[in-house]
Amino acid sequence: MGFFDKLKNGLETTRKNFTEKIEQIIVGYAKIDNELLDDLEEALIMADVGVKTSTKLMEEIRKGIKSKEIKTPEDLRPFIQEKISTLLNEDEDTIIIAENSPTVIIVVGVNGVGKTTTIGKLGNYYKKQGKTVMLAAADTFRAAAIDQLEIWGERIHADVIKHLEGSDPAAVAFDAVKAAKARNVDILIIDTAGRLHTKFNLMEELKKISRVIKREIPDAPHETLLVLDATTGQNAINQVELFSKVAPVSGIVLTKLDGTAKGGIVIGIKSELKMPIKWIGVGEGMDDLRPFNSNDFAKALFNDK
Repeated sequence: MGFFDKLKNGLETTRKNFTEKIEQIIVGYAKIDNELLDDLEEALIMADVGVKTSTKLMEEIRKGIKSKEIKTPEDLRPFIQEKISTLLNEDEDTIIIAENSPTVIIVVGVNGVGKTTTIGKLGNYYKKQGKTVMLAAADTFRAAAIDQLEIWGERIHADVIKHLEGSDPAAVAFDAVKAAKARNVDILIIDTAGRLHTKFNLMEELKKISRVIKREIPDAPHETLLVLDATTGQNAINQVELFSKVAPVSGIVLTKLDGTAKGGIVIGIKSELKMPIKWIGVGEGMDDLRPFNSNDFAKALFNDK
């Protein structure tokens, strides 16, 4: 099964909660009236598209009705699909690779979103692209995080730079950058602690990590990726806002899109926060994390070929 088919299968629950509900509403009305529009808006909000984005889409729909672009309830589906595709395509989601190795990627996110697993899968993706990969265990506050990263390192045949539990995360990052340069590594991925309840400490820690990296590579880190769990729906938007205050987040990794009814959050993140979604996960397999393609997502959401 190709990744697009996995994406379509993974978005099945979201489709039932979103696309199919829209179609049920459309079929239930002979003409467009305020009741239909109210039902449509409710369906958008319930699909975790978000209130702001739902309002924006409804404004577009009302303009479409006024301009006679939408004449019947049947015209609504293709119109909504086109507008959502446009929203998803608004920002470039380019994955950054440094001109000179190593490309340094910092990964942030709250505990429990699958951060360390995401790092392993990212590493696996780059290995399959023929690149050399190194992992750095800068989440030194949990021994389990260090152990888990080591397991992933063994699994994908990547070196892991680590210190003892409780060590200075910036020291780990510094040693990792030095080692990556010395060994001519293409991609260095750095894990960080997922604590948001001590925002000030986290902010200082991430600043310090960035400072020590820049001493060795002035234009690094090249990416700061925030890992989000799609099943948390609107809470994911809150996490983007919080982490954006403490770190220069360059893009989102959205995990667990398979089996959630809340896949509409992709539209909300792109529309409300103007934040690039760079990677999506649609399964537990090693190859189930891939670069985000907005056209493929829109097609899969509306069950197009």
